[in-house]
Amino acid sequence: MAYKLPLLCDLVILLSVGLTCNATQYVVGDIAGWDLSADLDTWAQDKTFYVGDVLLFQYSYYHSVVEVNKEDFSGCNVTNMLQTSSNGNTSFVLTSPGERFFVCGNKLYCLGGMKLQINVLENQAASAVAKAPQASALEPGATSTLSHPSSKIDNSLPTFPTSAGSSLHGEKGALIIAFLSYMGTHFCH
Repeated sequence: MAYKLPLLCDLVILLSVGLTCNATQYVVGDIAGWDLSADLDTWAQDKTFYVGDVLLFQYSYYHSVVEVNKEDFSGCNVTNMLQTSSNGNTSFVLTSPGERFFVCGNKLYCLGGMKLQINVLENQAASAVAKAPQASALEPGATSTLSHPSSKIDNSLPTFPTSAGSSLHGEKGALIIAFLSYMGTHFCH
């Protein structure tokens, strides 16, 4: 059994590297990580977050990351936490549009600026599919006025580099990445 764990870890790493989807994985704070030295407000300012994107928090053992609501965010209150982690390498998949709030579990660090507020937008691909025109049946004898589509088909998908250096495609891929990250952090130490 002991030899199977390293193989599982290798598999998790290989799958994580090999997957691609339309979501972006952001390393919060970039090189500084989830730390007081990171200017988290400036870090988030030029980024647009979409449903399916992943936030990766990397931090030292004396920090943690806690997701809270808007009211608890301003006062760094972690008693009504939505999610929490202290393993040093935490991924949060952005599963729905709206504001999200993250703070350090240590109130002094949070009050010192170790907190992050982001706005998550609806996934562009999902909204384009939802807004696509619906087909309707023609009445007998009616002719279609639709033009013929171009024979050229571009099957390429846009690829967005991530701050971790990889690219992702689609919401399911983001969920798989999050799962693999979870498995790697809990079973590969």
